[in-house]
Amino acid sequence: MKTFEELGVAPEIRKAIEEMGYENPMPVQEEVIPYLLGNGNDVVALAQTGTGKTAAFGLPLIQKIDVGNRVPQALILCPTRELCLQIAGDLNDYSKYITDLKIIPVYGGSSIESQIKSLKKGVHIIVATPGRLIDLIERKVAKLETIRDVVMDEADEMLNMGFTDSINAILEKVPEDRNTLMFSATMSPEISRIAKTYLRDAKEITIGTKNEGTKNVHHVAYIVHAKDKYLALKRVVDFYPMIYGIIFCRTRLETQEIADKLIQDGYNADSLHGELSQAQRDLVMQKFRQRHLQLLVATDVAARGLDVNDLTHVINYGLPDDVESYTHRSGRTGRAGKTGISIAIMNLREKGKMKQIERILNKKFSVETLPTGQAICEQQLIKLVDDIEKVKVDEEEIEAFLPGIYRKLEWLSKEDLIKRVVSMEFNRFLDYYKNAPEIDQPSSNEKGKDKKEKKKGERPERRERSRKAEKGYTRLFINLGKTDGFFPNQVIELINRNLKKERIEVGRIDLMQNFSFFEVIESQASKVVRALNKTTYNGRKVVVEVASENEGKSDKGGKKRVKETKKTKSRREEPEYEIARKSKRKDDWKQFFEHENDFAEPDFGEEAGWAKKKKKRK
Repeated sequence: MKTFEELGVAPEIRKAIEEMGYENPMPVQEEVIPYLLGNGNDVVALAQTGTGKTAAFGLPLIQKIDVGNRVPQALILCPTRELCLQIAGDLNDYSKYITDLKIIPVYGGSSIESQIKSLKKGVHIIVATPGRLIDLIERKVAKLETIRDVVMDEADEMLNMGFTDSINAILEKVPEDRNTLMFSATMSPEISRIAKTYLRDAKEITIGTKNEGTKNVHHVAYIVHAKDKYLALKRVVDFYPMIYGIIFCRTRLETQEIADKLIQDGYNADSLHGELSQAQRDLVMQKFRQRHLQLLVATDVAARGLDVNDLTHVINYGLPDDVESYTHRSGRTGRAGKTGISIAIMNLREKGKMKQIERILNKKFSVETLPTGQAICEQQLIKLVDDIEKVKVDEEEIEAFLPGIYRKLEWLSKEDLIKRVVSMEFNRFLDYYKNAPEIDQPSSNEKGKDKKEKKKGERPERRERSRKAEKGYTRLFINLGKTDGFFPNQVIELINRNLKKERIEVGRIDLMQNFSFFEVIESQASKVVRALNKTTYNGRKVVVEVASENEGKSDKGGKKRVKETKKTKSRREEPEYEIARKSKRKDDWKQFFEHENDFAEPDFGEEAGWAKKKKKRK
C-alpha cells in the first residue's frame, strides 16, 4: 500500500489531511490521484459513494491551483445542494494550510446575489449544481474559459434528475484541452455517451465491479402481505435499537404518511421529500446529521446526493423500479470499510424485481422471517442495560440530592429497584408485543389458494382503488414506454428541453411497456401538455393528455362497478386503455388497472372481464 507522499500529494495538503485522520490512501485515491496530477488525463471512475471519492479528486485539484491567479481553474458539478456544500466544506478542510485559496459553492435555493458577489471577487474552484451554474453563465457572471479541470460527481444521478442538457451546455463553455473526470456508481448508456462525446481517450477506473453494490453491505429481504408492510417496518426498527438509517419510499405521499405514523408511534423520525421548502429540508438534514433524528423517511429524489456518515441501515419500503436506484440506496450504508445492512420489505409481486437486482449486482438477498416479539424484547432489554452501564454520573452535582433519594427508596431491595428501573423504560415494548400476533409470511402458492376460495363463493375483501394524482398534482398520459427506451430521466429531460423557461415540478412517474403516466403541478399541466404535444421522440410523435380518473364502487359481492357518469362514460375509449387492450402483452393490461400504491393487491374488476368477452367475439 502506497502513502500519500508516494502518490505525489504536497506536504501542506498532507499536513491538513493527517490532522483529519487520514493515514493511508483508499483504493480509489491510489488509482485516481497520480493520474489527475498530470495533464491531458481524462478519467471515468466507477465507485460507490463513501469510498473516498472527494479526496480522490479534491487533493489533486487543490494541488494544481495557481493561487496567484484568481480566476476559475477547476469546476466540480454535483446533483444537489447538500452534496455541493459537503464537497466545498471538504475542499476547504484539505486546503487549510494553503493561503488565499478561494472555493465557492453555488446552488439553487440560496441567494443568487451573494453568489454573484463572491464570483466577482474572484475564485479558484467552483462547486456547483448544474441549474444554478447555467443561471450564472446566462447572467455572464460565471466565466469558464480559464477552467483546466472538470469533475462530474455522481454523474449518473445528475442524468437521472434530468440535467443532461444543462451538462452539455456547461461542457461546451469549458476549454477543450481540459482534464475531465466523471464519477459514477453505475455505468449507464447515457454515461457512456457523455464520456465518448466530451472525454478524450478516458481511462476507466473501476473500484469493485461495474454496477456492483458496496461490498460491505448485507442485503436482507422480508416478504410480507402488502397490508402488513408498516407493521413489518416497526418490527425491523424495534429489532435494531441502535439503528441510524434512511427509509426509502416511492412517493411523497407515502413518505409523509410513513413518517407521520412513526412519529405518532413514538419513533424519532422525520420526512424528506420534494414538497418541503429548502429551509425545512435544511433543518431536517441538520437534525439527522447531528443524530437528533434516528430515522429519515425519504423519496429517492429528495435523498439524491445526501452524504451522511455511519448509517447502519437502509430500509427499502418496497423495491424501486430500477436497479440503479437500489444501488444508490444501499450504497448509503457500509461506507469507509464499515458494514451496513440494506433491508427490503416487499410483497410477493416484488420478487421479480429482487431476482433482477440479484442478477445485476451479482449478490443474493438473504430472505428472512421477521423477528418475533420475544426476540425484539430481548434486543431492547440488552440495549437498556447497556445504556444504564454507560450512563455518566456527575458525583459533585448529584451528591446534594442523594440523601433524599436514599431515604425515599430505602424500603426497596436491590432486585426490586432494578426491576422498576427496567420496567419504567421497557414496559412499552412488553405491552405492545405481549399479545401482538405474528405476521404471516405469504407463500408463493397463495394465488392458487385464492382461486379455490373464489370457487367456493368466498371472495376476499378488495380495496377501492383509483388512479388519482397526489393532491395538488395532475396525472398525465404519454404514449411512450419502456419499449421506446423511455425511463424517468428521459421523462424529465423531455420536459426540461421543451419548457426551458419554466421550472416544472414532476411528481410520480409510472412507466409501462408501451405508454407511461407522470404527474405535474396542477397549474403547470396545461403548459406541459401543449409543449410536449408539439414534439417527437426518436422520430415518433409524442401524445400527452390528462389521464382520466378511475372512479369505482365495490358492490356487496366485491366486484368493481364503474359509474357511468360523464367523467367515466367513455373510459373504454381512453387512449391508454385502447393501447393496453390492443397490446398482447399481459403486463400492459395488468399495469393499466393496477393500483398506484403498493398497499393493495391488483384487482381488474369488470373491465378485465369485458376484455375477455371482447376477445372471444373477435
